[in-house]
Amino acid sequence: MEKAILVHLATNKIEKRDAEESMQELKELARTAGAQVAGEIFQFRPEISPKYLIGKGKVSEIIRSKEETQANLIIFDHNLSPIQQQNLEDEIQTKVIDRNQLILDIFAQRARSKEGKLQVELAQLNYLLPRLLGKGEALSRLGGGIGTRGPGEKKLEEDRRRIKDRISKIKKEMINLRKRRAAQRKSRKKSPVPVVSLVDTRIQENLPYSTASPGKRCSPLRSSLQLWIQSFAG
Repeated sequence: MEKAILVHLATNKIEKRDAEESMQELKELARTAGAQVAGEIFQFRPEISPKYLIGKGKVSEIIRSKEETQANLIIFDHNLSPIQQQNLEDEIQTKVIDRNQLILDIFAQRARSKEGKLQVELAQLNYLLPRLLGKGEALSRLGGGIGTRGPGEKKLEEDRRRIKDRISKIKKEMINLRKRRAAQRKSRKKSPVPVVSLVDTRIQENLPYSTASPGKRCSPLRSSLQLWIQSFAG
């Protein structure tokens, strides 16, 4: 289990007021992903640092907290630019991810349908590509953990090419899947069996995003009628 330090930056009074609630949600997301929260760090700063997002003093505080708690993951409650993420990792010498990457990793762990897996992988690859600044990324590790970052620089160009090729292949696969799904919908519309659709953010065991794939099944009613029920993760 990875040990994570959570970091929240508030740039105005409204964000400062909502900081605790936002951090609590981030804690639940980290737990869903399988991490143990080892610490929390807050900062109120009117201006965002283009280099680190947070101030240099807070970066030093993260380093001290990491050493005290033996944390091996830093999660920011904000979007990080590729250069900010790279600078933070270089400075802290620990894997750094943001909220978006955390949620994508949760979806990657929970996706079950073929289309769901493809959609998550496509989102991960599009997110990853501009972040291949100075470290290679092993494609085989995608979708398996809390943020993914492979060692070494020698595979960088190869990984960029492979990622672009994989993105192209996934898009073609998704087009074919959508065509088949459209044909299935057309067939169901002609069927006398009614369809009920449920859309929500599904939570199991008090874990947000604990399921990430749509589901569909035919449910018999008390009379001899049948009903198609399909659900979607919102």
